[in-house]
Amino acid sequence: MKEYKGANSFLSERQTVVTIGTFDGVHVGHRKIIERLVNSAHANNLDSVVLTFFPHPRMVLQKESGIQLINTIEERKRLLEETGIDHLVVHPFTQQFSRLTAVEFVRDILVNKLKAKKIIIGYDHRFGRNRTADINDLRQFGIEFGFEVEEITQQDVEQVAVSSTKIRNALLEGRVERANLYLQHPFTLNGTIVKGRGIGKDLGFPTANLEVEEDYKLIPKNGVYVVSANIDGDRVFGMMNIGTNPTVGGKEKTIEANFFELDKDLYGKELEIEMLVRIRDEKKFDSVDDLKIAMKQDRAFSKQYIKDNYA
Repeated sequence: MKEYKGANSFLSERQTVVTIGTFDGVHVGHRKIIERLVNSAHANNLDSVVLTFFPHPRMVLQKESGIQLINTIEERKRLLEETGIDHLVVHPFTQQFSRLTAVEFVRDILVNKLKAKKIIIGYDHRFGRNRTADINDLRQFGIEFGFEVEEITQQDVEQVAVSSTKIRNALLEGRVERANLYLQHPFTLNGTIVKGRGIGKDLGFPTANLEVEEDYKLIPKNGVYVVSANIDGDRVFGMMNIGTNPTVGGKEKTIEANFFELDKDLYGKELEIEMLVRIRDEKKFDSVDDLKIAMKQDRAFSKQYIKDNYA
């Protein structure tokens, strides 16, 4: 897959089949559409192109929306690369770009820049300034500029739209197994391991504190989870707490992972942590001893879950 920072830098010797969307999560519904894109490109001797945007349009046009996304842009790129597309165009979404008229978007971006010979798009897709144009307008542009339009049915579009919402809701409710089922891959948190308060080590459960840089990245519901990560080429399992550590007087939200059978200094490492299943809510215990007992139970649950599902 070739990646481009905007349509202006796109280069291809061949004409293309294009689909357009934010593709947050790159879940099962998205993958159906992209599979159709790739198959169509192969059948017609064309290149497949996914046109996506960053920042998310709502982050620009509705700055107070506080939107939380399933993927950071880097995570989205990695997932899209797995789908077998030829080209990924991540176009900067700006106020200026949002003011392009429908004909300017189609002519200047899709036709002149991306060499679109075919566009696969949802029946309810709207585009152009103030989102005034629809698929019927796109078909008219297709006649004018010489490209075919393939419609994604209402059923398929609703599956895509509903799944992204369902995934976000599932994660906010802590139901990562349900989210992973929709995604068809584990939900991940990516970040840098930073120094914490050292409380986990004092309790006998040394933790790696993950700092997620992107403030738009959705963080699942507070609680304790079974997790895994690839560390120096080895898959390592553990448990992770998201929350404020109220039993030991914590105030700020942290993401702390305790990896089993691992004796390595992780400070400064970039880590991708896969979230597998939720164990329980975070709670304030009456004493540190009660917290230790709960953590031992969490570890026993995690190890049994890992044995049952990954042995």
